[in-house]
Amino acid sequence: MPSLLHRFAVILGLALCCAPDLTNRAVAEPLGTQQALADRTLGDANAPVTMYDFSSLTCPHCADFHTKTLPALITKYVDTGKLKLVFHDFPLDRYALHAAMMARCANAERYFGFIDVLFKSQSQWARAADPQKALAQIGALGGLSAADFDACMNNKELSDTLIARTQEAQKKYDVKSTPTFVFNEGAAKIEGALPIEKFSEVIDHLLSH
Repeated sequence: MPSLLHRFAVILGLALCCAPDLTNRAVAEPLGTQQALADRTLGDANAPVTMYDFSSLTCPHCADFHTKTLPALITKYVDTGKLKLVFHDFPLDRYALHAAMMARCANAERYFGFIDVLFKSQSQWARAADPQKALAQIGALGGLSAADFDACMNNKELSDTLIARTQEAQKKYDVKSTPTFVFNEGAAKIEGALPIEKFSEVIDHLLSH
């Protein structure tokens, strides 16, 4: 039976077609805390619609959205300049928090590559006997050294800020579960990994107003 590390390598290889920024391991360098906490976005900064994506990296419904629905949304709206996506970490447990920290500690250009791999391999690393070790293996495959991974996991400012942002989202946008999607600072909201038709309905309505 293939080892857990081998399965990660296979998933990582499959993800590279959509996340080529993970191919060059030599350039992976850890970011400072402020850089790690900067917004992670996809799309035109001036897009007429902004979608905040509140997801937990251990949430199966979030993984379902990111692997099935998001690629179609990117093609239809992000690549055409109509939608900007802002990913907001909303960790539901310890390992979701650590996974979010790891993705943010890597080079910013690799961020969505890590997110893609983490969601595609979620059933392996999140259910592993030692999820922390599994995360370290994914980090290594993406070019994050063991020392940098450990430093990232021990970055209290980073973890405290991500937790504080989760609490802020609960208060500001009434985010109660994942995934939750907030459009244009609260003009609309979708809760759950709904079909793309529902997202198109909301986005098209905002585009027409």
